[in-house]
Amino acid sequence: MLDEIRIGPTAIGPGHEPFIIAEMSGNHDGSLDKALEIVDMAADAGAHAIKLQTYTADTITLDVDSPDFRLKDEHALWGGRRLYDLYEEAHTPWEWHKPIFDRATERGILAFSSPFDPTAVDFLESLDVPAYKIASSEIVDLPLVRRAAACGKPIIISTGMASLGEINAAVEAARSTGNQQIIVLSCTTSYPADPRDSNLRGIPVMRDAFGTMIGLSDHTLGIGAAVASVALGSVLVEKHVTIDRASGGVDSAFSLEPPELAALVRETRTAWQAMGEPVIGARDVEAEGLRFRRSLYVTADVKAGDVVSAENVRSVRPALGLAPDLFSVVEGRRFRTDVARGTALSWDLI
Repeated sequence: MLDEIRIGPTAIGPGHEPFIIAEMSGNHDGSLDKALEIVDMAADAGAHAIKLQTYTADTITLDVDSPDFRLKDEHALWGGRRLYDLYEEAHTPWEWHKPIFDRATERGILAFSSPFDPTAVDFLESLDVPAYKIASSEIVDLPLVRRAAACGKPIIISTGMASLGEINAAVEAARSTGNQQIIVLSCTTSYPADPRDSNLRGIPVMRDAFGTMIGLSDHTLGIGAAVASVALGSVLVEKHVTIDRASGGVDSAFSLEPPELAALVRETRTAWQAMGEPVIGARDVEAEGLRFRRSLYVTADVKAGDVVSAENVRSVRPALGLAPDLFSVVEGRRFRTDVARGTALSWDLI
């Protein structure tokens, strides 16, 4: 496994703070101005990248009205809707990509996209995107995986619904092009997802199975699952974002608002910092604290020949005297010299 992967100038890997992707999806609500506002929001919140989805209704499905092309009525968000109508509403017009990417550059964050067919890859290549994301439902489209990976840029593969065999096939398809810059995302394709379905303990299993870095594409509400994933080895977190859930948007119900995105950036960084190293013992920052452990001190003025007892020696802070557990050894012995109260007890005094 590579030690790090770079998307543009930004390094991703265990030795770097988690890479946070703000997924715009269809939350622009058909407004370029709102899309640009989301870019600004992501930059202000500290996200490393904004991500789009590059498709049209015609490149992702067919304009057909039959049960095959409708979501089931009981779907939590889009029950009964035609796929074509949903994608027509949610897609990001291709002519918007350049102004969105330009705004991201102006604001100092990366921008890339998920292509959903070969024409989208070709289009994104014309915009010189720094990476590609393969969406969960496209993981079985191995020709698309190979087409994106062959561009030689980092490829992020989301794994919602996929079996180990399907994930392995996608990873090997990407590797077959000579591209080793692969990040696999743990994902639950449910909107919103129940945290109990996240199975984050699978992150180290996936890392060992595929020999790639692992991230999390998270559709749960809030940031708890994402923060927890960092402790299990996630190097990247992708979350949908919106300006205001109450204002609607095709994916707004499970998207983060600006303060939540800022919290995600902050708390995943904290979780990564807290991981530290697999060592046990005092840290350098605890050196002063070690002085204020307990030890045996003389607690009353004594004369030479006085007997060591609980009345003149006990365990107090700081830790410059004999260890507290040695009291049973020194009790009953006699002081060699006069000793002032507040003196650390040492062997030469008794």
